[in-house]
Amino acid sequence: MNYPGFFDQAPTIVVQDPLAKFLGAAEGGKFEYRYIDVVKTAGHSCPTVASAFLMTAKALQALYPDGVPERGGVKVSFRQDKVSGVTGVIANVVCFITGATQDTGFKGIGGRFDRRDLLFFNSEIEDEIRFERVDTGASVSVSSRLESIPADPRMRDLLGKCLAGDAGQQEEYEFGKLWQERVRAILLDFRDDPQMIQVHKQ
Repeated sequence: MNYPGFFDQAPTIVVQDPLAKFLGAAEGGKFEYRYIDVVKTAGHSCPTVASAFLMTAKALQALYPDGVPERGGVKVSFRQDKVSGVTGVIANVVCFITGATQDTGFKGIGGRFDRRDLLFFNSEIEDEIRFERVDTGASVSVSSRLESIPADPRMRDLLGKCLAGDAGQQEEYEFGKLWQERVRAILLDFRDDPQMIQVHKQ
């Protein structure tokens, strides 16, 4: 599979999944999520997918400063409705990593490993997303400000031509290259910029 090389330079997220450990799916139940994994889940790479990945990474890091985050052990609440804007896209990435679901997830075994009732929308929160540990109740909220990372001005014209079917092969290539350059900047150049990914401990 060929993809932009910067995908492999993005930060990774390591979690420990008790269910995976119990069923022998991974040694110690540990999974490592890379940016390419969420690209496959979403079917594309864009600023929204990149910000969802980074918001999840920052939130879990803040919730588990001295240990490995527990997959299935975090409640996730979104301020917006699941069909509002790009909330659904972000939720798919977040839930892929955290294991949180509304009512479609794993029902558990003997009262353990239940992944349902961990995902909420239309929540009364100030930030975009809130992550809450099930075991301790500790929580952190995050938001993204992607407008601080402007797109190349050439993209607007190229996007219009591509959507209208008027772009040549080279122009289509150039559009994709410029599009991913902004994603690269988000994941690498600005990933630790507190203005782009804002984290607030509760």
